[in-house]
Amino acid sequence: MTFKQHLFAWITLFVFMAATLWLLGDILFPFVAGIALAYFLDPIADMIQQWKVPRWAAAALLTLAAVFTVFGLLLVIIPLLQTQLTELALRAPGYMDVLRTKALEIMVIIQSQLTDADIVAIKEKVGGAASADLIVWFGGILSKIWGGGAAILNLLSLLIITPIVMFYLLRDWDKIVQTVEGWLPRRYAQTVRDQVLEINFVLSGFLRGQVLVCGLLGSFYAICLTVIGLDFGFVIGLGTGVISFVPYFGMLVGFVVGVGVAIAQFGEWQPIILVVAVFVIGQFLEGNFFTPKLVGDKIGLHPVWIIFLLLAGGTLFGFTGILLAVPVGAVIGVLGRFLIAEYKTSKAYLAEIKDQEPE
Repeated sequence: MTFKQHLFAWITLFVFMAATLWLLGDILFPFVAGIALAYFLDPIADMIQQWKVPRWAAAALLTLAAVFTVFGLLLVIIPLLQTQLTELALRAPGYMDVLRTKALEIMVIIQSQLTDADIVAIKEKVGGAASADLIVWFGGILSKIWGGGAAILNLLSLLIITPIVMFYLLRDWDKIVQTVEGWLPRRYAQTVRDQVLEINFVLSGFLRGQVLVCGLLGSFYAICLTVIGLDFGFVIGLGTGVISFVPYFGMLVGFVVGVGVAIAQFGEWQPIILVVAVFVIGQFLEGNFFTPKLVGDKIGLHPVWIIFLLLAGGTLFGFTGILLAVPVGAVIGVLGRFLIAEYKTSKAYLAEIKDQEPE
């Protein structure tokens, strides 16, 4: 095959895979979750196998451990989250009324510093129902996520299909890798193998580190906000930690929601300042300790690029796209750096320098 034929074949394969994800996005989530869990736990399975334990037994042990862990979390955390999310949706209009009243009180205080036209414009913006409607809509969506029939079906498929996929992939992981390696063209086999190893190093380090960061942040926010006495502090803190895998976005959303609830709930400034301090300390810990120590710069991608990938993946393929966004970004980053390095050693890059050399 010529170069153009090879290129056409790879482009066709890419388009086919993208179309498959698009068409089957609604049913891919349990399979993607099973693949992700198998990828995470494969090193542990290899370690257990070194203790003379059969591979199938190691896979079964890890699958059962994962199932029991998930069921334990469901029994303990999910009921609390569902209750708090539903209650938050119901209280959102009241919180918005309190915030609107406090904003109007502040406007009265600074009235002497504004013209009548400025005051009318601000009252229209603050007193409008758009923001309240937005909060109510968002709270309603959250309550539907936890209480809707579709969520139950997705949860059931996750609990049934994901362990099966995970077990078989863990059991046959080494065989699958060996089979795929056998498909590589011999001329480029070592080059492809090196890039796959680089992708695996980048991706595994980033994902495992990011999971630890999100878990630590979620626990920190949830515990601190609950101790302060903030309404729905547990769900706000846990949610902030979970969405912290989107750089800056998680903390910003948690800060706005947490401080907004604190202003509506408390009648004095001390608890509000404590809530603000919790998010400031959490951001300090994330930026100076958690992320540098656990994640570092393993993925080699700018935070803006990661945000774009996550939003694009979520828009195109839903939650499945969010799960696939970072792996795709890692692949793009590694292959991009490889292609740039190859380009810098090519005649196309060096020709200009040679042409400028004096005779």
